[in-house]
Amino acid sequence: MVHKLLGKLYVQVLLGVSAGIALGVWAPDIGSDLKPLGDVFIKLIKMVFAPIIFATVVLGIARMENMKELGRVGVRALVYFEVLSTFALALGLVVVNLVQPGQGMNVDPAHLDTKAIATYTHAAEKPHTFVDFLMNLVPSSIVDALARNDILQILVFATLFGIALSHIGARARPVVDFLDSFTHGIFTVVGMIMRLAPIAAFGAMAFTVGKYGLGSVVSLGKLMGTMYITCFLFVVIVLGGVAKLSGFSLWKFLKYIRDELFTVLGTSSSESVVPQLMRKLENAGVSKPVVGLVVPSGLTFNPDGQCIYYTMAAIFVAQATNTPLTMTDQLVVLGVLLLTSKGSAGVTGSGFITLAATLASMGKIPVAGMVLLLGVDRFMSEARAITNTIGNAVGTLAIARWVGAVDRQQLADALDGKLDGEAGTDTATEAAPDSTRPARVGGAVVTNASLTH
Repeated sequence: MVHKLLGKLYVQVLLGVSAGIALGVWAPDIGSDLKPLGDVFIKLIKMVFAPIIFATVVLGIARMENMKELGRVGVRALVYFEVLSTFALALGLVVVNLVQPGQGMNVDPAHLDTKAIATYTHAAEKPHTFVDFLMNLVPSSIVDALARNDILQILVFATLFGIALSHIGARARPVVDFLDSFTHGIFTVVGMIMRLAPIAAFGAMAFTVGKYGLGSVVSLGKLMGTMYITCFLFVVIVLGGVAKLSGFSLWKFLKYIRDELFTVLGTSSSESVVPQLMRKLENAGVSKPVVGLVVPSGLTFNPDGQCIYYTMAAIFVAQATNTPLTMTDQLVVLGVLLLTSKGSAGVTGSGFITLAATLASMGKIPVAGMVLLLGVDRFMSEARAITNTIGNAVGTLAIARWVGAVDRQQLADALDGKLDGEAGTDTATEAAPDSTRPARVGGAVVTNASLTH
């Protein structure tokens, strides 16, 4: 029984997290030197990240019989993303006003050393307009986009290429067959990489605790606790409501993707499980085109945990520095974040950069106050990453149900653990998804043979 339990990936990751925290507390000097263990795992995942997104999107679109469905899925996904991210921003704003974690700190911004955040504030000084965002959608070359793991640019090219393959019909078969085999090979590589997840979790947590210490958690524990509680409420109430409306159990779904959630907990990165999450959703009956389009784009347009953090962090800085804000000021913060929180994927330190840009654009909340967040930001990243992952997964399934692109019986079987190699098993040992399974999009069945427009 114990041997079987230890064979589960999520148990191994949880043990790695626990051991990392213990080492960080007892031997912080050693723990702070173990950062490369987590970093190399993230690099390995990013190594296969772009190829998987590219191949999955191209294959999904190339096999679609009706190109109108592509636009329908895209439009509904964007609507869903905007509504949910707005809910997340608003929830963070409401809770931080109710709890007021920064009240009583009485920090003078003039006495803060801003050298530690100089990199982020300098990057925020560069104007990021909507036109810049649109221009950045088009890659200078596909090689450049793949090399930089630029999600949106890869999506743009992959979508165009997939549409082209769909239009040329039977002549596209050799390319589609090659991409199909290529995808299976890449997923096998992902399975190999996932065996390192417990080691990565150990190194990442040892570094975090050893570098920043549990003392920083105590000093700003009210902010941390508020952040975790808010993310919990968002998942249970908002995402739970979405799941109920979409006809599936949130608890069963979380149990189904528990390996991925524990990996995110250990690595503090939602990107670390994107390939596995896409595979799990396909195996649960969601069509490949929907998975290929919604999961990658959700990283940029639907970062629910990040949105909660933005409003909470902005108002916390105002409270801690005794900066008075009217309701209008707070609504301005919300409105600015609705725009600045989008399209920052692939930018190093994008969370701090976005927050710095938002505070600077208002001119009322001192940007220097962001120094207060450095000590606990890493500890709050787990809550952000897990909420992002759950939000993206639930959103993909909800959108798939919305457009009729999910096999309901297969989904029910997967969540009930009736499918071999699925719920409750180690994702590192699962087989690659069966790309020969028909995909249902908008009620239409799409098979491997469906290469004609």
